[in-house]
Amino acid sequence: METFRKLKVFYYPFRRDFFLSLFFLLLLTCMTVMYPIILQQTIDEVMISGRYEFIPWIAGGFFLIMLLKGAATYGHQYLGDMFGIRTVFHLRNKLYEKLQILSFKYYDNAKTGDLMSRLTADVEGFRFFLSFGFAELLRFFLLIGISLVVMFYYSAPLTLITVAALPFLAAAVYRFDKRVHPAFRGIRKSFGELNTKVQENISGIQTVKSLSREDFQTSRFSDSNEDYKEKNMQTANVWSTYFPLMEFIGNLTVIALLFYGGYLVIQGNLRPGELVAFFSLVWYILWPIMNLGFVINLFSQSKASGERLLEVLEADEEISDVKCQEKLIKGHVAFRHVSLSYSEGNEEALHDISFEAVSGQTIGLIGATGSGKTSITQLLSRFYEPSAGTIMIDGKDIKEYSLHTLRSSIGVVLQESFLFSSSIKANIAYGRPEAPMEDIISAAKIAKAHDFIMKLPDGYDTLLGERGMGLSGGQKQRIAIARSICINPSILILDDATSAVDMKTEMNIQEGFRHMLNNSTTFIVAHRISSLKHADQILFIKDGRVAERGTHDELLRKKGAYKRIYDLQYKDHVMQKNAAGQVL
Repeated sequence: METFRKLKVFYYPFRRDFFLSLFFLLLLTCMTVMYPIILQQTIDEVMISGRYEFIPWIAGGFFLIMLLKGAATYGHQYLGDMFGIRTVFHLRNKLYEKLQILSFKYYDNAKTGDLMSRLTADVEGFRFFLSFGFAELLRFFLLIGISLVVMFYYSAPLTLITVAALPFLAAAVYRFDKRVHPAFRGIRKSFGELNTKVQENISGIQTVKSLSREDFQTSRFSDSNEDYKEKNMQTANVWSTYFPLMEFIGNLTVIALLFYGGYLVIQGNLRPGELVAFFSLVWYILWPIMNLGFVINLFSQSKASGERLLEVLEADEEISDVKCQEKLIKGHVAFRHVSLSYSEGNEEALHDISFEAVSGQTIGLIGATGSGKTSITQLLSRFYEPSAGTIMIDGKDIKEYSLHTLRSSIGVVLQESFLFSSSIKANIAYGRPEAPMEDIISAAKIAKAHDFIMKLPDGYDTLLGERGMGLSGGQKQRIAIARSICINPSILILDDATSAVDMKTEMNIQEGFRHMLNNSTTFIVAHRISSLKHADQILFIKDGRVAERGTHDELLRKKGAYKRIYDLQYKDHVMQKNAAGQVL
């Protein structure tokens, strides 16, 4: 019950619905037990005694009880469903909110399909037990308790025979629960992996088709589907083993009662109607006990789902937020002996990084793939925390800024631009929804996106497909650049942001930056020297360390690694120009 105790905060506020549902359940159970009592009276007091004039009264009583039972059933089911629905409404919102808070480190190891499974299948599994399973568990105790009281009234010896069978049924149910819970946890995990395979394949369908790997992806999905099938088969095997056993124990009890109960009737120690009523009550006990396996099944599914939900809710947020007075960030950035390790025991991604960028300056970051360029910019946005050192903005540790203040002052454009399934206007204004149309158009013009947007059928109101489908890579990048410009950032991070545009467009975009964002501190991460040669300071990053630093001209004079890259890229440029001249 530890899982349900931890999740209590979500369902306890709606306890009123739960307890009202229990009240109607109590009425429903009492009226259910009335059936055998009325049946006993009909047989013994009417049929055997010949008092047939009471039959209309008994029929009317039955009708009244059915009406009351129907009303009680409605109240019980409606309020029970409301209890579960309201609970998971807040639970799902909290889960989604938690996913927004979790750091990049969590998503480095998380699988999208598995997270989707938790927010859908696992939440519904938990809801179903709250709405139905928990009530069935309480019905079990109420029905057995009330039925035993009536059975003792009719015949204590027969009741003792019934009670003697209960420990055997309880033992079978206990063993069933021990085996079925791990089985259902395996099913939930396998279902999450299956969702991940589907999500990955759909997201990467262009890559799959371009490399003709449809058969390989089908095989991967088939393996995951096979594992999911096997997990379900194992659970089915548990069911098929224990349910017949529980039914067998129940049937043996009925045979014993039939034998001994018939003997008592023959001896005159039990009336026929009482025996019939007793057998009805026996099934009111045996059926819930045998059905307890189904309830335990729901409980195990719900517990397994709850455990997976708690894994998300209790995940370490790592990036701590603070509540502080909103303060305008100017953009003076200083790294002081900063190091970064993504996890304990791993090699450092950054080591002893120190530099300073005055507000309005442009810092260029260049180096081989995996050298740590992007890691520096991710630390600046607090996507990760440094393992050593301090990062200052305007003379203040970035940890002293609220995440909202910090990140809303930083515009980030990544190499792989992500656009939402919405209009172009909404995508550009995503970080500043209240932005007037003039600012949106201005940002698009700086990013050199305005012209191609106006050629689209609906201009800025053109709806984009998933992840910006329908636009070229360069067009998506320019819209992403416009989105970052639109928030008027104090700090702008361009992480290979112009890699998908031609050099002429890149130069035009940079010209726009110099005219419109000269008050922003800009970090340019690039492989092309042409993207950052105008930077006020260039850092050449190698193996997580600053290997060289200076302006473009200073680095060329040092004749180090930066100069070698420049020579290679310039040589390629000269060769391309010569080749073009020969063609002409």
